[in-house]
Amino acid sequence: MLNQARFQNFTCLPNATWEFASGINVIVGENGLGKSHALKALYAVLKVQADARDLSKSTLEKALADKLVAVLRPESLGRLAKRKQGRERCEIALDMENEEHSCAIGFATNAKTMVDVVKAPTKALSLSPAYLPTRELVTLCPWFLSLYDNYHLEFEETWRDTVSLLGSPTLKGPREKEIAALVAPLETAMGGKVVVDPQTGRFYVQAAGEGRLEMPLVAEGLRKLAMLARLISTGILLKQGFLFWDEPESNLNPRLIRTVAASIVAVARPGVQVFIATHSLFLVRELALLLGSQTNAGVSRRWFALADRDNKAVLEQSEKIDHIQTLVMLDEELDQSDRYLERDDVHG
Repeated sequence: MLNQARFQNFTCLPNATWEFASGINVIVGENGLGKSHALKALYAVLKVQADARDLSKSTLEKALADKLVAVLRPESLGRLAKRKQGRERCEIALDMENEEHSCAIGFATNAKTMVDVVKAPTKALSLSPAYLPTRELVTLCPWFLSLYDNYHLEFEETWRDTVSLLGSPTLKGPREKEIAALVAPLETAMGGKVVVDPQTGRFYVQAAGEGRLEMPLVAEGLRKLAMLARLISTGILLKQGFLFWDEPESNLNPRLIRTVAASIVAVARPGVQVFIATHSLFLVRELALLLGSQTNAGVSRRWFALADRDNKAVLEQSEKIDHIQTLVMLDEELDQSDRYLERDDVHG
């Protein structure tokens, strides 16, 4: 579990220490304040720790630099340091529940291909973190892997990582019942099960008593549910896992957002640590309602808001959503409601 993360001079993020819940962590805020940057930085460092066979400083210095560049896509590593006059040093430190997994790195604005590993983990993570971008990726399976690995493509490496995880085999054994319970509401919303053709590696939705429907013919919002269902089925999103999801609400109607919210809470309940960046007031409220029920009392939660104050990004965080003063999307939605009710044609 990730307990804390400290960012110093990293892109547009405020210099602050983020304290995370073991369950669900929700980040809200305006565009351009670094919500996605925070998710990607955390993911990149954890991904290197999960995949590394050699945890020596010399190996990690290059692996972490390569991953940050591949995930965030700057022209060079140093471009991730906050833009200021002169030379600036950027630092990212992750404090894990298991100290053997803790890590701290730094680099300057002139850094090219290496970071300075201030603190190296001494033990690899047992499960790879999963990163879901704003768009679905099941229609890219499996051809995207070979394309990405053999050609220079301007795609974030999170896409390649996630496509690779989606292609993992379905988990068998004593946890099948647990997986089936988590996947059931997603399958109900999709109208069938996610299946993979063993010959081609392509994904389909299989409805009971009906034929297979090619994934490109399935609505894009439902394909996002298919991604989540697949990662649960492979065992990636079970106990001790990490899920990073950028704007889960993208291309979903309110009914499907409710399904996604319920699935996020269900995934967090047995021990997956979830990190979400969102603009959706509907999703935030739905998560708050679900987490406020007695059933989910054991799921810890933490709310974060990035705000622009006097042209400076600031961070708010609390275990209670009511303590977050800056919820721009809430202010804008309430303002829209007032303006809508003031219209003459509404009452005419």
